Amino acid sequence: MAFVEWALASDHPAAQGHFPGNPIIPGALLLAETLRAIGADLGVRLAPCEVRSAKFPHPARPGDRLRVEFSGSAQRGITFTCVAGGVTVLSGKVQCPVTSASA
Repeated sequence: MAFVEWALASDHPAAQGHFPGNPIIPGALLLAETLRAIGADLGVRLAPCEVRSAKFPHPARPGDRLRVEFSGSAQRGITFTCVAGGVTVLSGKVQCPVTSASA
């Protein structure tokens, strides 16, 4: 099991319309950024991917610091859990063809 940490920008523009006064990060953006962080840690680009499963049990908010634990390989499938403040905000599994990070 490996992990990577990253933070959501506190002023992320995607949160402005989701939802005024109670901003959350859209699930599609959270998933994309999680895959970007995993790919960066592995030194590969994980796109496009087949999403085998994705669950968003709790909202992620602008400014959250995220810890992503993951295992597996792109070809066989990467299983991951994304946690903010001790609470799971995303879990899932993807399978991706791998290209170099510079592609």
